[in-house]
Amino acid sequence: MAQDDKTLDLLAIGRSSVDLYGQQVGGRLEDMASFAKYVGGSPANTAVGGARLGLKTALATRVGGDHMGRFIREQLEREGVDVRGVVTDEERLTALVILGIRDRETFPLIFYRENCADMALSAGDLDEATIRSAQAVLINGTHLSQAGVFEASMTAARLARASRGKVVFDIDYRPVLWGLTARDAGENRFVAHDAVTEILQQVVPLCDLIVGTEEEIHILGGSTDTIAALRAIRARTAALLVCKRGPAGCSAFRGAIPDDLDGGVVGPGFPVEVFNVLGAGDAFMSGFLRGWLRALSLERCCELANAAGAIVVSRHGCAPAMPTWSEMLAFLAERDRPFRLRDDVELEHVHWATTRTRDYAELTVLAVDHRTQFEDMVRELGADPARIPLFKGLALDAVHAVAAGDPRFGVLLDGRFGADALAKAADLPYWIGRPIEEPRSRPLAFESSPDVATEIAEWPLNHVVKVLVPYHPDDEPELRGRQDRQLLRLFDACRKTRHELLVEVIPPSGMANDSTTVARALEQIYDLGVRPDWWKLEALDDAVAWRNIAAVIEARDPLCRGVVLLGLSAPQEDLLAAFKVVAPIPVVKGFAVGRTIFNDVARRWLAGEIGDGEAVAALAQRFQVLVDAWRAARAGVERAA
Repeated sequence: MAQDDKTLDLLAIGRSSVDLYGQQVGGRLEDMASFAKYVGGSPANTAVGGARLGLKTALATRVGGDHMGRFIREQLEREGVDVRGVVTDEERLTALVILGIRDRETFPLIFYRENCADMALSAGDLDEATIRSAQAVLINGTHLSQAGVFEASMTAARLARASRGKVVFDIDYRPVLWGLTARDAGENRFVAHDAVTEILQQVVPLCDLIVGTEEEIHILGGSTDTIAALRAIRARTAALLVCKRGPAGCSAFRGAIPDDLDGGVVGPGFPVEVFNVLGAGDAFMSGFLRGWLRALSLERCCELANAAGAIVVSRHGCAPAMPTWSEMLAFLAERDRPFRLRDDVELEHVHWATTRTRDYAELTVLAVDHRTQFEDMVRELGADPARIPLFKGLALDAVHAVAAGDPRFGVLLDGRFGADALAKAADLPYWIGRPIEEPRSRPLAFESSPDVATEIAEWPLNHVVKVLVPYHPDDEPELRGRQDRQLLRLFDACRKTRHELLVEVIPPSGMANDSTTVARALEQIYDLGVRPDWWKLEALDDAVAWRNIAAVIEARDPLCRGVVLLGLSAPQEDLLAAFKVVAPIPVVKGFAVGRTIFNDVARRWLAGEIGDGEAVAALAQRFQVLVDAWRAARAGVERAA
């Protein structure tokens, strides 16, 4: 189906909102205590789902000029969705949806859509060139309840057909948004209504593909008999019709409608526990389109659609639950999976690792998350401890001076002395790491709350949880067991709170440390089931040790983001020499160095020997030396290759 002049696979038009999902399962919305925030709205969900499956997708919608609207735009960008068609409406607020999971059949849902931004979408918001560049335009039935959106959808459909594009119609019937139910009945999926049927049927002659559940087929066809409704639709269009049948899969009809649903091309469903039906239809659509827009067989399109729906129906949330293409292939390659699919550790890991936003071919970090070292320093100098937070702010200024907005840079800051700097970093595009361990603890203990999950649940999602653990593969069993349990607790907490995890492993001084020590330590941590997103390891000048480390990571978690090097206050020249040894190891992405850079500068600043500007300049100069050295070492390897 691909055409040379089509640079987009799919342009979805219509709803975009923020879903606030109750995090407590099995109760009333009235009893929800906390909510997770996700992108929502059927067209937005489908655009995200399609992008994750490898399609080039775009969204045409309106969002408010508010925090939630900015979140939608930023999250779509992170997902790889083209946002040129996302218009900011300064007069209206972004739509919100509050929803929950009560049981396998009950999903309370409230739409906050009074004069919201996306319902004001108009034909004038559409970019004709973008529509003409798309292989397919997706329009959405719910939004046709608004005259302006109806006009925009019809305009887009006609432009698409005029430019040899396809028109896809997701019936997506929400009676509450047509004013047919009480506002607290958002989960109601069907109310027969002749006027709604008449409006929806105006779209049908323009369509090449129509997808809906049996209830949605009923409203479009004007009959509660599914076959009769399908035949009524067929009388108005030659489009491919796809009926979603829940656990039974789906049936697709190219031509005349047979006497029963099994007479079409049947795509069997996948036996999984139904945890949350919300979003499964959007996943189905994205999976079907991944096949249809690549001209795959109808049977394969149905298989991809049913697989995507099965994966999402097993998870919390809509857009964040959408599978990636790697995940889809893994799911289809292994059919012997747990009925409770979210208990599939391997599949969940693939999902987590392939939905992380932003890739890092390089990461250079200034580490100023130290706490006891600064306390020791001010005590020794007789300085005011209140100045420590100020210095950490200067360190962030130094990073910004070197990075100038380059997201390949980062900073490690603690919440005790670095809270103000962390808040300031929120407006900057840099990687942010934050320590959780109690300094110098062995066995590992956590700072602040003993319940690590409740502690990091209060951290922004872009804060990477960093834990330093003095760990040796030959630790005596009791010590190792205590540390292992802490690492498992932390890993579990990070996955549940959606935070990335960096594990810093340093073999304790005084214990044997050869070319296998760190690699064996990593292997033991992997054996626990802990798969950090990042490792932070000492800048060893032992090439054999690094080959061993790289082999373990590649074998145990090839989806790991990589390794950053720590400095342990090593002299600058030692680090530069180590960079040359490590540069040929692809899994090493850069460094996270602290005391080598800041130690002398901090002492002079705390002693009052230099001012703020001099401190920032000195930190920036030392940081820049390491950045240049790392890049030169890596470039030398590339030239040699």
